[in-house]
Order: sequence, then structure tokens, then C-alpha cells
Amino acid sequence: MPTPQELDALQREVNAIKWWHAIDLGHGIVTPGPDPTPKRVPELQIPQDLTGLSVLDVGAWDGFFSFEAERRGAARVLATDSFSWGQGGWATKAGFELARRALNSRVEDLTIDPLDLSPERVDLVLFLGVLYHMRHPLLALERVFSVTRRQLILNTHVDFTAIERPAIAFYQGGELNNDTTNWSGPNPAAVVAMLHVVGFQDVKIVSRWSARDTSLQDMQGPPVPGHITVHAWR
Repeated sequence: MPTPQELDALQREVNAIKWWHAIDLGHGIVTPGPDPTPKRVPELQIPQDLTGLSVLDVGAWDGFFSFEAERRGAARVLATDSFSWGQGGWATKAGFELARRALNSRVEDLTIDPLDLSPERVDLVLFLGVLYHMRHPLLALERVFSVTRRQLILNTHVDFTAIERPAIAFYQGGELNNDTTNWSGPNPAAVVAMLHVVGFQDVKIVSRWSARDTSLQDMQGPPVPGHITVHAWR
């Protein structure tokens, strides 16, 4: 059990970092990330039991989902990122490293761009909130497929949801959330089609709107941009 002095020191370290994920570090300390990360877990439908599996978390950022996979029993978890670990993003790797230390975690890390993923395959790949940041989304999915042994869980922003044929919106500037790192908004049909094209045999949309888009949760309403979660198997 940490001493009050140790907890005070940890809280000061947490306060000095700009976080994205809300990570429970225990003993009443939660990182103040603006993303409602824990609330988004149910929509992703990550298997509760990952005992013995290897997991790759692409675009890990502060590492919430990497640590969650470890908590669910994964034998090996590799967190990868580049942009959000200081190579152009507003964040650094400090949050991930602090959370890993505070949680006494064995999660591994590798600073690498998604397009540079090597074909060392893992059982489960998490590709959450990354696809729409890719200038070359189909190429990114090809790289993801190359490292997936069994299953991919993908969550992405979607656009053109009223169009039934595969279509992708291209954002030249900051059209999406005034964020110039957002490049593409595929519609659900395009996401499914691209996953099939790169080689996944079984592709299923398991949830349609992200928890962060609370105004979009009425599935009976008109199609509007939001987020979808897709499970795909080789």
C-alpha cells in the first residue's frame, strides 16, 4: 500500500501531464483525460477473457486499452504509437510511461507508424480511433491485416452514412472537428468493403455510434456521421 506521501507525489506527476485517456491508477487517482474512455469499453465488445493471447494496440496513446487487455489476462500486450508519443501530436509518451509504472504493468511499447507494422502476427489487434487519421486508409488496413493472426477490433469515425455504396469523405484541412490530422471519413459500407479487400473473411459491425457521440445514439433517427465498431476475423 503506497504511503500518503507517495500518493501525493503520484498525483503531482499526473497533474503535470496532458492526458487523453481517463485511466484509473488505483487509490482514488484517475488521469484527467477528456475522452470518456471507460464509458466506451462496452461498445467495443472486447472479449472479457484474453487469457494467453497476444494483443497489439495500434495508436495506444496513453495506453488505456493496452492496460485493459492486460487486465483481461492477455499474455503479451504491445502498445504502439508514433504521432501521439511526441512525433507531431500534442501529447507525449509521458502519460503512457507513468500509467505503466503506476499500474506495475508489463505492457511492452514500440514507437512505430501504423504503415511500418511488421508481419509478426498477434492474436488480437486493436485499431481504435486511428483509421480516419490515415492519409492512406486502405494501405493502413493492409498493414493491420498483415499482423493479425485471428481478430481485429476497429473503431472509427464514419461519414456519408446515408450512402449505401462504399464511399469515403476526404478532409483537406480541418473540416472534421477543426483537426488537420483527420484525413478521411469512410462510410460503414466502405469500412466493411476495405476489410474484405485486404483479406478479412468475416466482418461484422457490432456497434454503430460511439459513447462520445451521445446525441447520435438513436438508431431510429436519420443517418448522421458518428463512430462504428467493427470486428473482423481472418
